[in-house]
Amino acid sequence: IDLYGMPVFNAPEEPILGVDKILIKNGAIDYWEAEVDSLKSDADALNEFYRQFPRTESHAFRDESKQSIFNLTKIYQQIDYNDSTIREHHTTRGSFHWRDGVQDSKVIWTPDSRGRFSVSWIPSKSIQNNVYNRNGTAHPGNEHIGSFGCDSYDISAVVGGRGSNGSLHGMTKFHMDEAPVNEFFLEYIARPQTAEIFFEEVLMACIFYGMPILIENNKPRLLYHFKNRGYRNFCLNRPDKLYNKLSKTERELGGIPNSSEDVKQSHASAIESYIEKFIGMDLAGNYRDSDEIGTMPFTRTLEDWAKFDINDRTKFDASISSGLAIMANQKHIYIPEKKESKISINFARYSNDGNTSQLIE
Repeated sequence: IDLYGMPVFNAPEEPILGVDKILIKNGAIDYWEAEVDSLKSDADALNEFYRQFPRTESHAFRDESKQSIFNLTKIYQQIDYNDSTIREHHTTRGSFHWRDGVQDSKVIWTPDSRGRFSVSWIPSKSIQNNVYNRNGTAHPGNEHIGSFGCDSYDISAVVGGRGSNGSLHGMTKFHMDEAPVNEFFLEYIARPQTAEIFFEEVLMACIFYGMPILIENNKPRLLYHFKNRGYRNFCLNRPDKLYNKLSKTERELGGIPNSSEDVKQSHASAIESYIEKFIGMDLAGNYRDSDEIGTMPFTRTLEDWAKFDINDRTKFDASISSGLAIMANQKHIYIPEKKESKISINFARYSNDGNTSQLIE
């Protein structure tokens, strides 16, 4: 604070006399940024510094990191970048509906500030509703572009009116088409009045984008909704098992359980790897230019990643569905190797010396 009680935000060209008669050579913001730079190697300490000395609203309301399993530095770099942009320039809220109200026809996207969907990319007309029929069943035509992940719920209402949200994320993968690459393009985190509304909205999103979906099968009503409507082939099977190792229900409906410890670890590792590659700054330049910020316009999902607790996953709907979308796009890395069975056949050998053959032991 200078002699006149005014704060000095940036370093002055010439030293300014402070209220305590000491020359001010550095500004408050410059000092704050220097502290941030010095803490970038310690994600927990940096998060605590943001909480103690916030510069934005999101800084002030951050939770303690509690040894987050993800890279908080990258997550908060991305959040800070998102806060500095005009959100409406990067995402659009809206909803999907059937053309003329006719189910299983064409799905139409309509921007709507009250809509439950937030999207950053709309496919071109030529690949919208890209669904083809094979053997009398519908198949997604844009599976080479991306996939969805979904954390569903089965009960429309719970006691007290509370309950976890249904969550849906769409994400592209590496491809040669006209679309973003390795980016999340859709976020849906809501709990409509009935579960059936949620099921139908998820179905319409999959059909509009023409992409398959990986769904948790612990709550199977959404999977039955797809199957009963003729869209079973939109539902991916769990990628960590060969088809002949799937249970009868898994073959019928698809989906992946969330109770398996292996699945939990694979799910968390998928998010962790994605954050390292595509979120925040890549200062080492391993995956992109060191001065290039990642692309993830959905701050609500970023905040969910920052708080994620692998031992108590039920509260983190956005993390569950986004992780499943990542797993769906890289399902090839989870396919177990086929073990070749070595059958040992021992043939009896005989010696033909003499009048009677003798067994050679």
